[in-house]
Amino acid sequence: MKIFITGIGTDVGKTIVSAIVTQALQADYWKPIQAGDLDNSDSHKIQRYISNDKTLIHDNSYKLNTPASPHLAAQIDGITIDLKKITEPKTNNHLVIEGAGGILVPLNNEDCIIDLLKSDYKIIVVSRHYLGSINHTLLTIEALKNRNLSVSGIIFSGDENKATEEIILNKTNIKFIGRIENEPYFDQNVVQYYADIFSENLLNL
Repeated sequence: MKIFITGIGTDVGKTIVSAIVTQALQADYWKPIQAGDLDNSDSHKIQRYISNDKTLIHDNSYKLNTPASPHLAAQIDGITIDLKKITEPKTNNHLVIEGAGGILVPLNNEDCIIDLLKSDYKIIVVSRHYLGSINHTLLTIEALKNRNLSVSGIIFSGDENKATEEIILNKTNIKFIGRIENEPYFDQNVVQYYADIFSENLLNL
């Protein structure tokens, strides 16, 4: 199973979700494009958060120096991101793929994150509660549907907001995988706690 983790924007919890899903499935992990924080990248964070001995963390296809939209970070580095050079790693294990920002984050003048998605990917949308998050979540799901890409599940991030969650789930009929509370910190134990809670829903995607 190949699972693509995307979010309704930046800083909504994609990396934490990726760690939880990776740990729950003891899957391999791959972030195709890392922009900035190369010494403390999302791949480094995943390594710290997981505790199984089966996961392999695959190299980024692009490591960009500036914490910015990939198209701009690449431009600053004097390169252009080429989708043909973003090659999915070969593995016999489950594979968790983490996007960058939201699905319409530009990679170059033509392509966006959504152009990395393949028809065999199970797409999980991470939605964090804030004013406007309903709109951003529905727009994300609508954009995926317009590309004939179906969303396999949704994970909410932040304190429970029943009104927000109910309207999103009712309007989309997407599988609810679970919610991650506003934890004071995340470490291997907290990640394992959510991995145990989410594992059945993830295996049934």
